[in-house]
Amino acid sequence: MNYVMANLAAIPNYADRHRHGEPIATGFVESAVNQVVNKRFVKQQPMRWTPNGAHRLLQVRARVLNQQLRKDFERLRPQLRSHSDPVRMAA
Repeated sequence: MNYVMANLAAIPNYADRHRHGEPIATGFVESAVNQVVNKRFVKQQPMRWTPNGAHRLLQVRARVLNQQLRKDFERLRPQLRSHSDPVRMAA
């Protein structure tokens, strides 16, 4: 099961909300993401991201949330395959 299917109940139906006159804006979420990303790009921060590094981090995070990262590693390194279920980690 991927991340979207596992969290389907928490994902708003924007078309339905629009039909009922409810707000559908996600600006507050985009603003929070921009604040975090922009803070990491500032030189005084102990942990800085380059645009390329931020992109790679987001790619890995998406693979983790979709439970694809382990499969990627197992395909590249067959010796990592195990018959037990991996430990579920919090998103």
